[in-house]
Amino acid sequence: MAAAVVTAAATWQPQEGGFKEICGLLEQQISPSSDKSQIWQQLQHYSQFPDFNNYLAFILAHAEGKPVEVRQAAGLLLKNNLKTAFKSMPPANQEYIKAELLPCLGAADRQIRSTSGTIISVLVQLGGVLGWPELLHTLVKCLESNDLTHMEGAMDALSKICEDIPQVLDAENPGSSERPIDIFLPRLLQLFQSPHASLRKLALGSVNQYIMLMPPVLYMSMDNYLQGLFVLANDPSSEVRKLVCSAFVQLIEVRPSFLEPHLRNVIEYMLQVNKDPDDEVSLEACEFWSAYCEAPLPPENLRAFLPRLIPVLLSNMAYAEDDESLLDAEEDGSLPDRDQDLKPRFHSSRFHGSEDAEDDDDDIVNIWNLRKCSAAALDIISNVFGDEILPTLMPFVQSKLSTSDDASWKEREAAVLALGAIAEGCINGLYPHLPEIVAFLIPLLDDKFPLIRSISCWTLSRFSKFIVQGIAHREGHEQFEKVLTGLLRRILDNNKRVQEAACSAFATLEEEAAEELGPRLEIILQHLMCAFGKYQRRNLRIVYDAIGTLADAVGGELNQPKHLEILMPPLIAKWQQLSNTDKDLFPLLECFTSIAQALGSGFSQFSQPVFQRCLDIIQSQQLAKVDPVSAGAQFDKEFVVCSLDLLSGLAEGLGSGIESLVSQSNLRDLLLQCCMDDGADIRQSAFALLGDLARVCPIHLRPRLPEFLDIAAKQLNTPKLKETISVANNACWAIGELAIKVNQEISPVVMTVISCLVPILQHAEGLNKSLIENSAITLGRLASVCPELVSPHMEHFMQSWCIALAMIRDDIEKEDAFRGLCAMVKANPSGALSSLVFLCRAIASWHEIRSEELHNEVSQVLLGYKQMLKNGAWEQCMSALEPPVKERLSKYKV
Repeated sequence: MAAAVVTAAATWQPQEGGFKEICGLLEQQISPSSDKSQIWQQLQHYSQFPDFNNYLAFILAHAEGKPVEVRQAAGLLLKNNLKTAFKSMPPANQEYIKAELLPCLGAADRQIRSTSGTIISVLVQLGGVLGWPELLHTLVKCLESNDLTHMEGAMDALSKICEDIPQVLDAENPGSSERPIDIFLPRLLQLFQSPHASLRKLALGSVNQYIMLMPPVLYMSMDNYLQGLFVLANDPSSEVRKLVCSAFVQLIEVRPSFLEPHLRNVIEYMLQVNKDPDDEVSLEACEFWSAYCEAPLPPENLRAFLPRLIPVLLSNMAYAEDDESLLDAEEDGSLPDRDQDLKPRFHSSRFHGSEDAEDDDDDIVNIWNLRKCSAAALDIISNVFGDEILPTLMPFVQSKLSTSDDASWKEREAAVLALGAIAEGCINGLYPHLPEIVAFLIPLLDDKFPLIRSISCWTLSRFSKFIVQGIAHREGHEQFEKVLTGLLRRILDNNKRVQEAACSAFATLEEEAAEELGPRLEIILQHLMCAFGKYQRRNLRIVYDAIGTLADAVGGELNQPKHLEILMPPLIAKWQQLSNTDKDLFPLLECFTSIAQALGSGFSQFSQPVFQRCLDIIQSQQLAKVDPVSAGAQFDKEFVVCSLDLLSGLAEGLGSGIESLVSQSNLRDLLLQCCMDDGADIRQSAFALLGDLARVCPIHLRPRLPEFLDIAAKQLNTPKLKETISVANNACWAIGELAIKVNQEISPVVMTVISCLVPILQHAEGLNKSLIENSAITLGRLASVCPELVSPHMEHFMQSWCIALAMIRDDIEKEDAFRGLCAMVKANPSGALSSLVFLCRAIASWHEIRSEELHNEVSQVLLGYKQMLKNGAWEQCMSALEPPVKERLSKYKV
């Protein structure tokens, strides 16, 4: 059998002494009472010997008299060593280890088989399978042996290879028309019919790994595969049923056409397993509905099933008995958080331009389960089918909401969750009933069950846009007041889950209500600062977010002594209490950024210590990067990013008022270092700050201007542009801001930058909107400063540049770009002749040019071309334009 695989490498023999010593060490390592660090040092000492890993392989394969745990420990140590040492080992040792592993696939003990399978998968990751023909031969032989032990051992290894590195088996085999997967796939499909659940599970799991890759052999065997899935659909093993669901979900995502002929049966099956007694199976089945709605398939096929699907989703939206949220919900707000309660947080670096991505609603707690998956499916279904699901859904929701006994609180909670889930998709149908829905939800904010209080906060926040729209009339105004005060009450709830939900919901309401909050600022601030004094660490982060969002929403309204007296003292006290290496500083830095921007010059009374501390943090982090010991801290880029962003907020808020701070500091040199950092997030925030400083105090950048411009230009000329697109975007914007401030001093880099911008404009598809806009604006700003340098090249980029200019909304930056356009045309009128139609469309993209001087310049350009183009050429150009474009050009008197 597999043991017959013996090669010349088997001539290595262990020494009795070495064997005993290493076994002894491994025995100590697995004993709970041993000194782990001492054993670790001894093992390190042994690993200096070139044949140490041979010993480990020998112990795993042959130490029959030793406890299985010792052999397994040898195997796990071998696996970890091979990851770093295998490629540099003498070939004879490599061959020895490979040869010892293969017979282990048939070992009597399952743990030995499994450990060997794991090591084999690591070796395949390191060296592929083509250089190890004995492996493929052994796997096939074991699978065909009809001996359960050998079959399970081979399937264990094969399934790990399929899971970790499926592409290895789908690789071309030089000198053969067959790929390894061609040999294995028919055997895997056969195992779908095995009487042993373990083999059915491993075989199905392995084939599923190839749905995404779709090798030709799977494509050709699709009918067999689908047949197999239908046979396994009602397998007694829940693990197999889960894998069947997973296969259908992946197929609908990747190759929906294969399922189309069978769709009714698949949907029928998914409906049935969506109620499977095993939660993991029903969760996997539930993924199907969202995947279906996002696939390019007609919604009609699902429409007929909605009356049966919606009740299933609703019943699965109720909390399960073992949901950990139920335990959390009991937790008292006065108990301090443990470190493991603090979710990692991510600060997104500052970004100049129009964002492409939308913020997803933060779900209330981040563990994916059947309840959340069902709510997500209902959300997507409501977006696809809209109001037509209401006649099925609402009777269920209403009947669940009408219960009032304690026993059915979970049903009530699920009904409130359902209303929130459909708030977007069914808004037209719900709109006439919104006042009643909101009126119904407001009292639930005071429900005795904390999870009903928290979900009512979330659902109300999903309707916040419409609650704010209603302010115009009296009833709507009263309702807005009730929602606002209700959420403020819940912000001071004693339950941590409710605090979190209320604060998040309130932040959403703030974004929608904006200036409507002005008259209520005092009361809002009192509640938020009261929460600030009461919350434990985790929820404090959300209060910071709510304060920051409030500042963004009300802006300058905040700059009144009565408001600042409530807001600032507690924040400053916290600021003084936290050390420069305390991660709780991040959300506070973000919060101050919003406050500085909102208060404008009103922040100057607080600015000096804030400015200085940002510099201190950046400096100590730059030291920690090279020498953590003398810095007394580990490097963490988030500190640098948050500090740079707060400095940007100060520059934006204080305007030229920041000059006195900058002039007395080493910010310029620190910033240049950050612009050259190897971390993209740090560079992104550094270039944002460079642009913000260029706007308000360019004089302090001048001494190192050539270096700033050079490093900024490099960000645009990188083969990895798509990976660091946000860095390029901010660098591009900063160059433009510098250009209009330092004028001719920019000339040495103008052509370098232009040569980077033109390819971006010419290959705009696949790049984000913001980078295209910023490139077009910066090109225009450079042209307005140095038309004599840029205009000789204009015919190369005029067309793609005009297309980009036409997409930009009216603002000051667009005016700058058009000043550059006019300056270039004056310098080289013939350079735009071949792109005249595009030039006209770009001009027509203005709703109105506010600057009278620019309006006149643009008129001059058009008039100049009209006079230049004789013999009907101007009329020919006009006839190529769309009627609305011609209409808009008429205001320039041509």
